[in-house]
Amino acid sequence: MKIITKIGKPFVFSFCLFTLAFCCQSPKSNNETPEIMEESYYSLEDFDQIEKIDAHVHLRTDFDTVFIRQAARDKFRLLNVSVYTSPNLTPEAQEDFSLKLIGEFPDIVSYGTTFSLEGFTNNDWESKTLDYLEKSIGRGAIAVKVWKNIGMELKNERDELVMITDPAFDSILQLLMEKDITLLGHLGEPKNTWLPLEEMTVQGDRDYFRENPRYHMYQFPDLPSYEEQIAARDQLLANNPDLRFVGAHLGSLEYDVNELAKRLDSFPNMAVDMAERISHLQHQAVSNWEGVRDFIITYQDRLLYGTDLRAGASDIQAKGLTEPEEISEHAHQVWLRHWQFFTGDLEMQVPKVTGTFKGLKLPKTVVDKIYRTNAEKWYPGILQ
Repeated sequence: MKIITKIGKPFVFSFCLFTLAFCCQSPKSNNETPEIMEESYYSLEDFDQIEKIDAHVHLRTDFDTVFIRQAARDKFRLLNVSVYTSPNLTPEAQEDFSLKLIGEFPDIVSYGTTFSLEGFTNNDWESKTLDYLEKSIGRGAIAVKVWKNIGMELKNERDELVMITDPAFDSILQLLMEKDITLLGHLGEPKNTWLPLEEMTVQGDRDYFRENPRYHMYQFPDLPSYEEQIAARDQLLANNPDLRFVGAHLGSLEYDVNELAKRLDSFPNMAVDMAERISHLQHQAVSNWEGVRDFIITYQDRLLYGTDLRAGASDIQAKGLTEPEEISEHAHQVWLRHWQFFTGDLEMQVPKVTGTFKGLKLPKTVVDKIYRTNAEKWYPGILQ
């Protein structure tokens, strides 16, 4: 067995201070013991003992309470996120269900709302949307979600694709800033979306875009590029520096921690969640373990744990899981693998990543931020 010994910066600094103090101390201080700073770490045994928040799940039906019951066993609170994908599932229906869940599980569930894009070109769309969001926030929504259909599907009266920088959204952004509400933005898609399936870097993307070809942008070269999608999001943040923004799915910059770091440096009011993109961090850790770990430690105040767990997820469908016990165990294993990745230091292999990588063994202080306190900071009211 190979044992690797690593001396961290805090230890080296403290050792230098100790040496200096020892050399310079007066005789009467010989019995004083200097304080040496040491990092502490969680273990696998701590997993179901530590309070945690999964800040991005989608619970839609009574069946989905299986996730909530497993969350209670694994010490998770959940942020249930509404998303407008089509008129078939309205924001109102999603909100009503979230409020029902909060009534049944008040210590576990919080929710973020969204708004409809139906009738976007109508003169009263803006006023109706503002009215709905006012009521939704009044009912307890702690965030508002916008989805990738802005930039990829929504069109204006001239049949042009609408980006998030469109003036139609200005009054909504202003309302969020006035109400101190976070905008959760799934804007753009993984860079893999613009590649052939066989060139995508993680299995999760290959599965998703095989099942959802309408979002496989490689097949639609005439639509806005990846760079244009990201540029629109960046322009939104530049135009609204007071807007508290969480970029869903590592801000659609999942492919390179250095590119994500550039945005976090540029936009101090931006954080990102990791929902359904932890495999991309693991993919990078195969060849750049130190870079991934350094990134997380450097930006430890800007990263939120999330999974995107939902009954219709590609991995659940691919395994043919239908029974509550199977779904519950799946959620448990997802949460547990992620905990191993962030807290352990063993070699790992996971279903969505080709190759092996080591766990990041992050200090407790960093893990606590990722798993709980950052969500409390970026989503005020999540623990009410």
